[in-house]
Amino acid sequence: MDAANNPKVERVSALTRRVVAPNPGPFTFKGTCSYILGEGEVAIVDPGPADPRHIAALLDAVTGERLRYILVTHTHRDHSPAARALKEATGAIVAGCAAYAPPPDIHVTGPGLDASHDTAYAPDVALAEGDRLDLGGATVCALETPGHTANHLCFALCEEKALFTGDHIMGWSTTVIAPPDGSMTEYMASIERLRARDDAIYWPGHGDPVREPQRYLRALTHHRRAREAAILQRIAEGDATIPAMVARIYESTDRRLHGAAAMTVFAHLEDLVARGLVESDGPPTLAARYVRR
Repeated sequence: MDAANNPKVERVSALTRRVVAPNPGPFTFKGTCSYILGEGEVAIVDPGPADPRHIAALLDAVTGERLRYILVTHTHRDHSPAARALKEATGAIVAGCAAYAPPPDIHVTGPGLDASHDTAYAPDVALAEGDRLDLGGATVCALETPGHTANHLCFALCEEKALFTGDHIMGWSTTVIAPPDGSMTEYMASIERLRARDDAIYWPGHGDPVREPQRYLRALTHHRRAREAAILQRIAEGDATIPAMVARIYESTDRRLHGAAAMTVFAHLEDLVARGLVESDGPPTLAARYVRR
């Protein structure tokens, strides 16, 4: 699908259609995936950026149907801003994650990706763990999955055993975890929660579906633990700062992504300090120095 210039609707299952927003990039892959759930009475998961082309494509896709809910996984600006225009055009209820709230320690750790939040997002209904929405022939259930952001939700489509994972799980790339709003500790706990489920497929906010969720979760957990081990190894060999660690651990990675890599290393270090495996010269920050405990 060429979403760069011409967003199109694609049926991907009996109860699911997908429209990819025209916002490709190093952090969005081919663009943000918006999903239309149900038939006749429908919900849109992650309406995407406030791009008139994408909004028009979504409205065209639901012509003749009742858009009842606009569901938002989290408030990064490539996921939630189009909710306002869709609500204005259709009267749909904006439901999903809570509004962004600045973390109390933002003055210590720095802003991370907090500047990327859609601070104008205000849901009509903030959903919590286990909340269910009925769409005639489709049932949607909210699942709290903090980690990428503190307010992140996933949505399960019960009839298809499908999970719409936003940025919590992406098939094309690992998820960026950027403190203070992002938390590696919470992210790994959320991964473990998914490992206890029996979803048949994941539909992510970016990229293609994950068709073997449990196998993918095992690989993802292994990757995160391997990254943690690499960080501990770099500290053992004398790299005390995050830039020094990123330069070695991500030496074969596109340098445009090194800023995001630094945030991920920071998230791991924050977790390692909390677990008593690493010490920092003051609160864990991007500029702190780290040693093995």
